[in-house]
Amino acid sequence: MKIIYQLSSQQIVDLHGLYKNEWWTENRSREETEACVKGSQVCIGLIDENEVLKGFVRVITDFTFKALVLDLIIEKEHRGQGLSKQLMSHVMKHKDLIKVKHFELYCLPELEGFYKQFNFSDNTNGVKLLRHVS
Repeated sequence: MKIIYQLSSQQIVDLHGLYKNEWWTENRSREETEACVKGSQVCIGLIDENEVLKGFVRVITDFTFKALVLDLIIEKEHRGQGLSKQLMSHVMKHKDLIKVKHFELYCLPELEGFYKQFNFSDNTNGVKLLRHVS
């Protein structure tokens, strides 16, 4: 697998296909997929020898204080091969994110162990997530 930092139009279509297979992204439209990629400051993809997208992660950031890691996704057939770890390692070492003080993300309880290897913690000093749904 090869790491890329910019998705082609076809790879955005591939990403939308990955999203359609997950409960947390299955309702995203192709236009929304394209918009979220374009609106993210850092995008990292994993492509195979045919340049088909097999894994992806994106980051929204101010490059100083906060970086929100979003949409870490691996094609089902390629899970269990360390590709999520590879993508997260690239996020944490990305040249544009070196000075960021806090990386944050959302995850299900069963994924906490995975993220703890990258020094993520649920210790937020009492800060709670609040949400407004439109």
